[in-house]
Amino acid sequence: MIEPPVARSFVIVGLTTTGRPFRPSDWAERLCGVMSGFRPEGGAPGAHLTYSPYVMPGWRDGVKCVSVDSRLYALDPLAYRFVVGFAVDNGLQVVWG
Repeated sequence: MIEPPVARSFVIVGLTTTGRPFRPSDWAERLCGVMSGFRPEGGAPGAHLTYSPYVMPGWRDGVKCVSVDSRLYALDPLAYRFVVGFAVDNGLQVVWG
């Protein structure tokens, strides 16, 4: 029997693997905006106007980042893979939790 993959929380840091800042400067907000629809059921009125609690922009050591909660995988595995793929495709640093 094949075991299901283990989803882990992680942070995408706005630096490439070579240490260069990732552009455009609002990349984190754009990515989180795309992912804003992925949220738990039964949210509060107006919740659709906020970022998903599973994909949130922030800062790490003065660099923009995006924190991804492993619960996104349980909600939608393809959405989780999309965010992982974004980091890989753009050569961004990832810190696994």
